[in-house]
Amino acid sequence: MSNLESKQHLESQLETILKWEKEQKDVFFWEKIGRIPFMLLDRLTPKIVRDKVGEALNEVGSFIQSGGKYLVSKKSVMKVLAETEARGIRGLKDSLEAEGVAGNEEEIDNEKGSPEGEVDEVLTLDEASKLPIDVMDTAADGITAKRVKFAAAQGAATGIGGIFTIAADIPLVLGQSLKVLQEMALCYGYDPYDPRERVFIVKCLQFSSADIVGKKAVLEELAAFDDEQNSDQVFSQLQGWREVVTSYTDSFGMKKLFQLIPIAGIVFGSISNKGTIGDVAETGKMLYKKRRINQRLRNME
Repeated sequence: MSNLESKQHLESQLETILKWEKEQKDVFFWEKIGRIPFMLLDRLTPKIVRDKVGEALNEVGSFIQSGGKYLVSKKSVMKVLAETEARGIRGLKDSLEAEGVAGNEEEIDNEKGSPEGEVDEVLTLDEASKLPIDVMDTAADGITAKRVKFAAAQGAATGIGGIFTIAADIPLVLGQSLKVLQEMALCYGYDPYDPRERVFIVKCLQFSSADIVGKKAVLEELAAFDDEQNSDQVFSQLQGWREVVTSYTDSFGMKKLFQLIPIAGIVFGSISNKGTIGDVAETGKMLYKKRRINQRLRNME
């Protein structure tokens, strides 16, 4: 399948990703200022609430080691890829638009597809890794749209109580972020059940919330991720994984500022979560897509 893609097409796709990476390095000063409310919030929040957030962060640590409760179903994503290939890229896009990308988290984790496009065959991960990039992109976009819609609803629900429910919202968004990154990995033929890929996923999480210097550092680390001689260095840098997740939580900053207001937080919570999951999914898509394209270009050589 991938042999049908020309080198020129792959290089064009890679150029688009490199342009996106350059744009990601632009961080406005107000985004850093926006983190201040969370520093104050941490001091004002009751100890019992801080403890619950801490427990959630520890669960993310277990994700790196064993996947914990955050591992997603391979079969559901493989079925989405199979349906995308069977129905054609344009067919799936039209279907998603017609359905209004309806769905919730349960539908994403147990994807059944539409009656017209449902297929009995489920791809293996190896078969998925050989699909055309355009098919992978379309499947990734469809899954992202559903995750974003669910995150918006979740943000609205946890925004009802303002400052009293925002602490509960943070670990929920972290969990959604890990899940959508795993789905992006599967869309491009990488296995999140592999501990090595879970390291890559956490680095994607770090990239999505880092400042200019941080984004540059992560890109440099991931550039050598598939090089076995240098991959150990990336693993060792995750010794401080808790700092990675904490910085991700702090980066909500301005996005969550207005969610501190009860009732009004419904609107702002929805917008905030929608943007956060959208940004994380885009990061996963671009960085995993970059790895797949580079691998195919190396094979052509």
